[in-house]
Amino acid sequence: MAKKRVLIVDDAVFMRNMIKDIFSSGEYEIVGEAANGIEAVERYRDLKPDLTTMDIVMPFKSGIEATKEILAEDANAKIIMCSALGQESLVMEAIEAGAADFIVKPFKGEDVIAVVKKVLGDGGAA
Repeated sequence: MAKKRVLIVDDAVFMRNMIKDIFSSGEYEIVGEAANGIEAVERYRDLKPDLTTMDIVMPFKSGIEATKEILAEDANAKIIMCSALGQESLVMEAIEAGAADFIVKPFKGEDVIAVVKKVLGDGGAA
């Protein structure tokens, strides 16, 4: 089975590294990283990943704006928003913008993978 290609978007390097560690299970390949919403849209265009993890609050362009832009170009994009506690209103806005699901920091690896499998349709929930 082909590995799922993942783009990680977060303005904090340590968060990107934490997410990379979670995806290092072997079923996933990290194909790119972005540190803000502008980079996120550019990397998405170049890489066409199977899944994008998108931080909500970032400089230059928010995760919500980047999500809207990506989905306007690719309606099938699978984007999981990453939010901190207390960002519920932003999460709702992101879901309305078309995000497939969300995960809340601090992440537990197994929770992230469970959401990813749900969004990608893996994991037997046919």
